[in-house]
Formats: sequence, C-alpha cells, structure tokens
Amino acid sequence: MRLLAGILIIVLLAGCVGRPSPIPATPAGVAYAWASFDENGLRRKGASGVADRGTGRVLTIDDPVRVASISKLVVALGVMRLVEQGRLDLDADVSDRLGWPLRNPTFPDREISLRMLLSHTSSLRDEVDYVVPLGTDLRGTLADPAGFDPQHAPGAYFRYSNLNFPVIASMMEKATGERFDRLMERLVLKPLGLDACFNWTTCSDVALGRAVVLYGEDGSAIRDDLHGRLPDCPVAQVEGGKCDLEAYRLGTNGAIFSPQGGLRVSVRDLSVIGRLLLNEGRHEGAVFLNPASIESQLTPVWKYDGSNGETDKGFYCAYGLASQTLPVRMDGCHDDLFGDGRSVTGHAGDAYGVRSGLWIDRERKIGIAYFAAGNGSEPPRGRSAYRAIEEWLASKLR
Repeated sequence: MRLLAGILIIVLLAGCVGRPSPIPATPAGVAYAWASFDENGLRRKGASGVADRGTGRVLTIDDPVRVASISKLVVALGVMRLVEQGRLDLDADVSDRLGWPLRNPTFPDREISLRMLLSHTSSLRDEVDYVVPLGTDLRGTLADPAGFDPQHAPGAYFRYSNLNFPVIASMMEKATGERFDRLMERLVLKPLGLDACFNWTTCSDVALGRAVVLYGEDGSAIRDDLHGRLPDCPVAQVEGGKCDLEAYRLGTNGAIFSPQGGLRVSVRDLSVIGRLLLNEGRHEGAVFLNPASIESQLTPVWKYDGSNGETDKGFYCAYGLASQTLPVRMDGCHDDLFGDGRSVTGHAGDAYGVRSGLWIDRERKIGIAYFAAGNGSEPPRGRSAYRAIEEWLASKLR
C-alpha cells in the first residue's frame, strides 16, 4: 500500500510540473500571443482571442500589432548599424547632425549626445507633445522650454521620454538622406526577413490583411482597423492639412512615423530580433551587427541609485541604449517581472491597451516575445511593477 501510495504521489506531482500558471483576471476582449525561443528558433508558442472583432478573425503569432515601446529597441539596432558605418557617433553633439542647436535652456553649455537620447538621460521630457504632425517641425516643438528638465543637466538624470526618439529619427534621416520608415526597412527589417513596418507604409499586403485591430474600453476601434488597406494617411497630420509625404523635408520631423512606438510586428518576427540579440548580432549565420555593438546596446548606461532618476514606481531601474535590464535589487525597484530573480534584457511596451514585451535571458540563451491587446488603460496589477497579464505571459518562458 505504501509503495502504491508513493507511486500515486509521484504521478500527481509529475502532472503538476510544467503546468502554466492560471491566466489572471483580465478585461473582457483581451487577445494575446506569445512565443518562447532559443538561439536556433521557436521553442513554444500560443495565442488566444481575435485579431479583428468585426470579422471574428482569430489571432495568431503571425499577426502584426503596434508593439509600442519595443519599437525603441528596434530603432536602436538601426542606429548601431549607422554607428558601425561611421555615419553616426554615439558621443558627439547631436546638434552637429541635426543642423540646429539642441540645448536644454537651463544648461545651454551642456551638449546632448545620441547616447543620452537612447538612454533617456538627455534631459528631454514629455511635457510637450511628442506626436509632431506632418506640416510642422521638431525644432519648433523643442523651442518650448517645457520639453526640458530644468533641474537636471543632460547626462545627469534618467527620465523616460518618448520625445528622445523623434530626435533620433531626425538624425538618422540627416545622416542617410532617407525617410525614416524606408531607412528602417533597408537597415533592419528587410535584412532580418521581417514583414514589419512603421505606420504600415512598407509592410506587405499580407501583413495589412493580418493587422491586429486595437480597441478602446468602449469597444470602438482606435488603431489599425485597416480592412486590408493602407491608411489614407499613415502619419499624424495638421487638422485640415494635406497628407503629402513627398513634400516632407528629410530630417525636419522624425516624429511622423512614430519611432517611439509605431512598429507593427508579429510575435514570430519579434522572436527573430530576440534571437539576433542572443546570437550577439548574427542572423542566420551572417553578421548583422558586431558583438561589441550588441553589448553596448544591452549594457546599462544608467542604474538607479536612489536619487539619480525617475523609476515610474519601480518599473525602470536599469537602462542601456533603448534596452531595459531587470531586476534591480534595491529599495524603490519593483521590476522582477519573472518573479524568480532571473536577469533579463529587452524592452516592454504599453500603449492603446497593448502590453508587450521582448526579453532575453542571456545566461540561459532563451527568450520570449509577447503581447496582450484589449487591456484598457488600467489592467489588473501584478506582484511587481508590471501588470498581471504581463507576468503571466512572461511565465511562459521555462
């Protein structure tokens, strides 16, 4: 009897091993997709819900969604390619490349560098609108002193600011003479074999037909209800203005294609980017970036010490060149997304009801990409600074 009882206990315990944790309470209408991967390819994947409520189209890991701030990490890959080509310099005064002086008016003698912009230590802040519409220019927006931290000099303090990335995109255009969306396709998306794009302009018809529609809390479509067609105007424009992208002057307004959050990409394609990072810059055996560039991008430039930055309630505690590193074990940091203390690097995203993440565990050579759409503005909180749905999706990395 004891032997049989022992066998039964072992069987029951074995049945519990590897079971996913129960899905947390989520708002009605949430749809999610995820994929874990290693250096060589996908390991596990899953999806649930609908990509388009109007047609009932079921969500898959191949459907592109606006992944919000994960876009920043992907833009940084393009930046690092231009740095390797000698067309951008991480530590030079960005004013030289922009063609106009970018200065914090409180600290006019302090230069602002590309490294500062990428690491959110530039002293820019989102007190002015970072959505700068077609027909206006970024220089005019940044003439407003409210766009700068009056208390901390460039390089001295971390403050997460979307406004950094329109400046970066403008620099990229100035350095290459190419429009940002097309440049990112040439530099990053096409070489990696991704059917992804910024604000839809360079995605295939297949991707347009698979767009994940984003819905507001009232059930109305708020983004990407495309019906398989390119939007009439893929960029923000002045009310009543003409959507004439051919008249756009390169380098004047890198905000128009939303470099801070406008990447549309599937979970499957996000995993390709994760594998690139795990493989230290190699894609399908070929060098995309040098290992030193990947290391530079993923190594924290800033780490919270209790007073040197704003953490957003413990969400940001270590930041590299458009990359987060977590967790950080100190008072004020609540960034243990995975709940087991494992060190990961990547980026989170949050906009228009989407919560997204791309994370790699460099020690174990594994990673995960995920998103959940339809969460509303305040989904249930988790045990960390992340939301419960993000923690549940992250738990798929085993």
